Amino acid sequence: MRYPVGKTVVIALGGSIMYPDAIDTSFLREFKRFILSFTPKGWRFVLVAGGGHAARVYQEAASKLTMLTDNDKDWLGIHATRTNAHLIRTIFRDVANPVVADARYKIKKLTYPVTTAGGWHPGWSTDYVALATAYDLRIPEVIVAGKPAYVYDKDPHKFKNAKPIPQCTWKEYRMLIPKKWEPGFHSPVDPIAAKLGATTGTNAIIINGKDLKNLRALLLGKEFKGTIISG
Repeated sequence: MRYPVGKTVVIALGGSIMYPDAIDTSFLREFKRFILSFTPKGWRFVLVAGGGHAARVYQEAASKLTMLTDNDKDWLGIHATRTNAHLIRTIFRDVANPVVADARYKIKKLTYPVTTAGGWHPGWSTDYVALATAYDLRIPEVIVAGKPAYVYDKDPHKFKNAKPIPQCTWKEYRMLIPKKWEPGFHSPVDPIAAKLGATTGTNAIIINGKDLKNLRALLLGKEFKGTIISG
């Protein structure tokens, strides 16, 4: 399977990839080298960071001390994503916009090879941030680089016979996931972001974020492994 990705790329980098149980410095070192192999050739990247383990640590700690609302959980998760985004910005300091986008329309034009973003507002995950950013910047797709390598017909963690789906529409995808967002929700793209993708016609490409060889193949228009969700 191939997909014609342009030279301006939005990547939703899953928190579980960069911060599974601790910050994965080995992966981030490889990821930095990977991105910097493209930027001298005119490529631009928007890197949207997820919260990962950091978000869960804060949410679990707070829940032991007080009764948490979903709004509380969301804000703790949002600030975790912003910290992760700032970590990425620091790693790419020589080529990155010094401002981390923490609200919609904060970055109106890509003037640096790398731009970073974290969470914006309670009620959705950074999947939504990535899809909204792509739409606002007129980029036709988002690469969701997380743990699942594909969209599956059922939860692969619960069902060993779950089958990967190479291509599907947003309508088909939304039938596979719950309609309501909850903090800590796990799916390749959250329900609110999926609704936005369906409304705007922005595509999502689901891949395994750890597999940089596969990501390179995708960016270069070669055969890659993953799922394309389209309008």
